[in-house]
Amino acid sequence: MRTLFLALFLALFLASSLASSLCAQLSLPQVFTDHMVLQRDQANPIWGTAQPQEKITITLAGNVVSTKSDNDGRWRTKLPPLPAGGPHTLTVKGNKTIEIKDVLVGEVWFCSGQSNMEWPVANADGAEVEIAAANYPQIRFLTVARHGTDTPQDDIEGAWQVCSPETVPPFSAVGYFYGQTLHAALGVPIGLIDNAWGGSTAESWIPRQTLEAEERYAPLLEHWDQKVAHFDEDAYEAFLQKFKAWEAAGYPEPSLNWNDTVHPVTGQHRPANIYNGMVHPLAGYGIKGVIWYQGESNGGRAEQYRHLFPLLVETWRAKWGQGDFPFYWVQLADWGAEATEPGENGWAELRDAQTSSMDVLKNSGQAVIIDLGEGRDIHPRDKKTLASRLVRWPLANDYGYDIAYQSPRYKSMEILGNTVRIALDHVSEQGLYSFDTPEIHGFSIAGDNQQFVWAEAKIIDQNTVEVWADTIESPVAVRYGWAQNPKLNLYDRNGLPVTPFRTDSWPWQSAGKAVD
Repeated sequence: MRTLFLALFLALFLASSLASSLCAQLSLPQVFTDHMVLQRDQANPIWGTAQPQEKITITLAGNVVSTKSDNDGRWRTKLPPLPAGGPHTLTVKGNKTIEIKDVLVGEVWFCSGQSNMEWPVANADGAEVEIAAANYPQIRFLTVARHGTDTPQDDIEGAWQVCSPETVPPFSAVGYFYGQTLHAALGVPIGLIDNAWGGSTAESWIPRQTLEAEERYAPLLEHWDQKVAHFDEDAYEAFLQKFKAWEAAGYPEPSLNWNDTVHPVTGQHRPANIYNGMVHPLAGYGIKGVIWYQGESNGGRAEQYRHLFPLLVETWRAKWGQGDFPFYWVQLADWGAEATEPGENGWAELRDAQTSSMDVLKNSGQAVIIDLGEGRDIHPRDKKTLASRLVRWPLANDYGYDIAYQSPRYKSMEILGNTVRIALDHVSEQGLYSFDTPEIHGFSIAGDNQQFVWAEAKIIDQNTVEVWADTIESPVAVRYGWAQNPKLNLYDRNGLPVTPFRTDSWPWQSAGKAVD
């Protein structure tokens, strides 16, 4: 019996040792696959797992780097800087050898946000023509699978692909058109990482401990902790079935709330969920910068977004350890019913919060698309014009092109009797232009009673507009484009729309709002 027991114990020990050995085989996360792109001219981190204290040798383009895994089997080192080019083979050797083939070196951009960044080429304007022409073997894609969790992950689901008419249809339209222009302008390989999730909130992209470190986010976290603690899976599943039946019936009245279909535990609204599942595994991968299109899901909490969004950017930069890399975003488009009267609006406030972020974040910029939206669709389909405005920022700031890149912005005001003169910054030498009609639309004006009325306006020189309304004898404040879907038409001669603005500092309707 004792001999049998020892034999059984030995067999179990050997099986356990074999399983442990197999688990400790050399491996890399899925951001390192065939067809990948490495950021040129910088040392790029590479990492993975192996057996504890195992020597790892990495070879790339004639360069050899060695490191050793720690006691937990984790290892991390950096690849030497390389100029644009390729293809190369990346070889990682330990207890086995991994070969990653067709590796290019060029410019890598991280494309993130919610559904408007996720929106695919197949659903954009001109999709058939764009897909047919998508023969760019030096543009590469990595689409990160959705994964929401309260636990930081070490890996993602996804693999790099070569751009072609077969691979481009499901990829981010904003990301693709952005990368397409960069590739044509720079003549180097382009890597695009599509890491977006429709309907996501800004707080879902930020680590929990970062939010916990600031007392002002305590109500937001407490709200979600209570929501998760009292979550009823059966009631949730029942609502999903009801929602699906409502959709199948053609959305009859009464309408159901789409937000209620988002799983509160693993969905894209819960703070830190997306950071843990989709950003943490990639933080540190060599990139040039980030492009971002998000804000719709925070539209009711604009005052909070004024500090929440810069916190997101600063946190990502710290996690990447690449300094203040470029971070460019898209301001919210117009959407919904066209404004008939001036007034307060959450989306107008959110746009203002986005604009103000440029004043507190280094190396940042915003593409204004207040004219590209569609009243009945929250997803503007003219993603190519959108991307052409966004890509002006890196072309001018990072790649040395002498082009206009920032939409005209409010600079100052001067009250002259019953008129107000508005001076704008970042206006082209050719000056301002009212599109379509000589009449300028989009301005409103108010006296000290804070009641705004529509205003008339005229261009009086290169960067100045005079604004007035016959019913306001003593104006004190002016706003432009201050609505969810404003009617406006003021541009500079580069075709860049004037950034929506307000001259007042009166309280917002979102003031003090911590949760939806």
